[in-house]
Amino acid sequence: MPGFIESHAHIGFQNVRKDKVLQHGVTTVQDTGGALAPPENGPGQLRLLSVGPIIQAPGGYPLNIFGGTSGFDQIGYTVASVSEAPGVVQHLVDGGATAIKIALEPGGETGAPWMMPHGSNPVPAAPWDILSQPIVNAIVDEAHHPHDDRPVRRVIAHVGENMGFERALLAGVDEFAHMPCAPIDPNLLAQAAGTAGLTFVSTIDTLGSCVDTNTHMGIHSNTAQLAAKIAECEKATPGNCAQILYGSEIGHDNVPWGINGEEMHYMLLLTSGASIDFTDVLNVFRAATSKAGAHLGINKLGTLTRGAPADVIAVRGNPFEKFKLLEYPDFVMSGGRIVVNRFK
Repeated sequence: MPGFIESHAHIGFQNVRKDKVLQHGVTTVQDTGGALAPPENGPGQLRLLSVGPIIQAPGGYPLNIFGGTSGFDQIGYTVASVSEAPGVVQHLVDGGATAIKIALEPGGETGAPWMMPHGSNPVPAAPWDILSQPIVNAIVDEAHHPHDDRPVRRVIAHVGENMGFERALLAGVDEFAHMPCAPIDPNLLAQAAGTAGLTFVSTIDTLGSCVDTNTHMGIHSNTAQLAAKIAECEKATPGNCAQILYGSEIGHDNVPWGINGEEMHYMLLLTSGASIDFTDVLNVFRAATSKAGAHLGINKLGTLTRGAPADVIAVRGNPFEKFKLLEYPDFVMSGGRIVVNRFK
């Protein structure tokens, strides 16, 4: 199979060993929040695409939880006005950011990891300040505006509830960093499902504890509803709908630092509708390989075709029947160089 693509990770910020991630079958990572760094790649190495620090409101998430000061070498960078936005986006792109990430997180979601203490500091009382709609619009406009000296960049939004969800949709972001935790208005989910090119990264396993105690709804319900609405959209207007890609948020202690079979299991159960067939299984694999590679804009990444990056994994047994096999690959090749070979 092609090497797997992790669309949401915090490798640098959490000091995760890149060689361990690679040995466990993930050959490309989108690192969505941490110190600004240019892309890394090479034979026998993990392909790492950084987005740099998350643009946030002063006093808001993520610095209010993880601590530290605003800066391009930190987890967050504060923007307080529309006039600041273009310069910050330009600096991120010039520093090697392959996408721009924003935080639209007012806090308060039951069971969310960011509602739990990190270190010795207590969690601040919600609601937290978030970027205003005009600032978000300015960030998206600048990232999407072509320049002679730099390409257009995707905008990724950290969103957990209705207000941030709607603000991201209105601004025209390209990607939701994970499925939202709190119950989302079905009308907003329908609008998102019908937005051509919009991408959601799953992270269902990582955020599995996000359940509203009053409604018993949360990330699982949001995923199932969104997937059903995407399926309806695809029947009506094929190729003009949102998509869901695989992501396990590598860097969290409760998920593998490599391929996550449980994440694939959740994706299969929650996105396949009333019955599951082999096409549904294939779609989960595509969400972690070819579709993810196309989304990152790297030619033929996530495929086994002539001219594609020579990132290959193999396992003993049938991973289409047992996802767990993928967590311990027997063969890993990165850029044409063998990293793991247990077939010898």
